[in-house]
Amino acid sequence: MLNTRDFTQLNPMLARPGEPVSAPRTRLGDTELLPETAYQLVHDESMLDGNARLNLATFVSTWMDSYADRLYAEAFDKNAIDKDEYPQTAAIEQYCWRMLADLWHAPDPAATIGTSTTGSSEACMLGGLALKRRWQHRRQAEGKSTAKPNLVMSSAVQVCWEKFCNYWDVEARHVPISLDHKVLDGTDLDQYIDENTIGVVAIMGVTYTGMYEPVAAIAAALDRIQLQTGLDIPIHVDGASGAMIAPFCQPDLIWDFRLPRVASINTSGHKYGLVYPGLGWVVWRNESLLPEDLIFRVSYLGGDMPTFALNFSRPGAQVLLQYYVFLRLGRPGYTRVQEGALDVARFLAMSIGQMDQFELWNDGSDIPVFAWMLRDNPPREWSLYDLSDRLRMQGWQVPAYPMPVDLGGLTVQRIVVRNGMSMDLADRFIAEFQAAVDYLERLDGPLPQGASRSGAFRH
Repeated sequence: MLNTRDFTQLNPMLARPGEPVSAPRTRLGDTELLPETAYQLVHDESMLDGNARLNLATFVSTWMDSYADRLYAEAFDKNAIDKDEYPQTAAIEQYCWRMLADLWHAPDPAATIGTSTTGSSEACMLGGLALKRRWQHRRQAEGKSTAKPNLVMSSAVQVCWEKFCNYWDVEARHVPISLDHKVLDGTDLDQYIDENTIGVVAIMGVTYTGMYEPVAAIAAALDRIQLQTGLDIPIHVDGASGAMIAPFCQPDLIWDFRLPRVASINTSGHKYGLVYPGLGWVVWRNESLLPEDLIFRVSYLGGDMPTFALNFSRPGAQVLLQYYVFLRLGRPGYTRVQEGALDVARFLAMSIGQMDQFELWNDGSDIPVFAWMLRDNPPREWSLYDLSDRLRMQGWQVPAYPMPVDLGGLTVQRIVVRNGMSMDLADRFIAEFQAAVDYLERLDGPLPQGASRSGAFRH
């Protein structure tokens, strides 16, 4: 039997004379469509997606200015990996990571080494690989086993670090967070460190809540461990978000290459770097911290090309966009944009924190991200998942999710404020947030099995 879901139906107004009235969704069609027809079909399908500007779940940039859009259209055909064919894009890539090295207080930015990536996940993988390879080299030089490496991190770490440990056979050692220790802060770190530890991951902006992990405190704990055991453990800072907030909004916070123990730092150009997806960066304090045997030198399209990446072909346009934004904004512009996002986040956090139903986990004063819990006194029949459903009915995407297992099933809800979330929009959101809460409070009471407060049924 023909399943109509396997076909895209053409609106009679869209079908041109001689064209089919439907197009298959899951196989290539037997006939061609005119470009305007194909465009309209894809355009209409994508209309079902949420409004990106109302997406308070994603960290990824959803807006750039018209000049950036023009530059993007001029460069989307460039392959960043083809440095011989596009030497100026390669040069601009180097300009960018040297700017980041300077921004992050590298002792000598000219002596650093870095690369662009498709995002922070790839950048984290590369940072982790360098940690593992340096550990292997050291162990081999000492005539010791290179089996069973481990990496120490918070239990609230982003999933890319779980992937790294899984894919590259590294034991993930999770330091549990708790209500007393909401982030990895160096407490009891000695219980997780041994001679097989390749490094410690410190997060500048925990994905769950947006809080900074105190890199200086973690480094101090590792200093004490080194005095006691002789183990010299490096830090990789996962600055996917915070590495593009702290330099501008908390310039006195010590978290970067000012700490000698910090070997490498990554960030997302497509988050608070203010560039469209997908772009990431990773920078090492100096060239000696990126083992030479991880760098491939290949002959490609007529040139000798060094490369350290998980992906070979990747877009060059985002690299140009990052350089554009660096030039366009400079330090004053980035400070203005990021402080504006922090102002909105603090306003939203204050507004939600003043409601009797909620308790803030944090207040959005690190990166422009904060989370809150539902108070259990008095007990309520509705949950944060129900509130998320109600908000989605108005177009707002505000996720609710469980915290790591150490916190006993605690559920939080989180807002990410990005460039483009104005104070006017925030005012509108709070009004609709309050209306959603009032609706759920009025309905508080037993519901039929499987029903949610929004009226939707859970499966």
